[in-house]
Amino acid sequence: MIDQEGKEYIELNAFIKKINLATTGGQAKNLIRSGEIKLNGTIETRNRKKLHPNDIVEYARKKYVVKI
Repeated sequence: MIDQEGKEYIELNAFIKKINLATTGGQAKNLIRSGEIKLNGTIETRNRKKLHPNDIVEYARKKYVVKI
């Protein structure tokens, strides 16, 4: 997707499904709201948070670099 500034992004819930941490939107939503997901070192609880290339998502001590 492209935001209003012309930058590519993926929403956090879609990224969680893309990297197979969840298989459904509901599972992704629950995981994000649990407070176990970090975005660039900070806990993130917004399901539709826009992620941009090279952002880092952390879960269970593993890091995932956003590639779009």
